[in-house]
This record gives sequence, C-alpha cells and structure tokens, in this order.
Amino acid sequence: MLTSDITSVILLGMGYLSKVQVIERARGTRQFYLICPAPLAEALELAKGEEVEWVVEDKRTLTIRRRPAGRHGEGRPHEH
Repeated sequence: MLTSDITSVILLGMGYLSKVQVIERARGTRQFYLICPAPLAEALELAKGEEVEWVVEDKRTLTIRRRPAGRHGEGRPHEH
C-alpha cells in the first residue's frame, strides 16, 4: 500500500475535531486560529511552510486545498 493509499483510507473513515482559538490583540483586533491535529497533518504529509488555500463552500463547509508548487517557492517546500 502506498502512502497516498494509506492517507485515503485514514481520511475517508475518520474525522478530527479542532476548536477555533481567538487571540484578542490591542486596538481591538482579533486573530482566529484553526489547528490541524498532528495525526491528520501526518496522514496528509503536510510540511512546515506549505501553503494551503481556504475555500468557503457555504457557512458549514470549509475546504482546505493544497496549493501546487509554484515558481517562487510557493506551495509545497522542496524535500531535502
């Protein structure tokens, strides 16, 4: 079984809960954080610095898409 096959099996049958965290800044601004649980990040083979795109499908559905590797270091970092 390939890593991508393992990822498909893990992600199709399970869900992961995460709470929204809010940081209240001076001047009344807020920053919201959504944490990706480690088992999910590992199953997806996410890398530090990798860019993802947040897509609002509707008020109950948020999709996260990986950005393809771009020309200027965008997207997935190169493996060393």
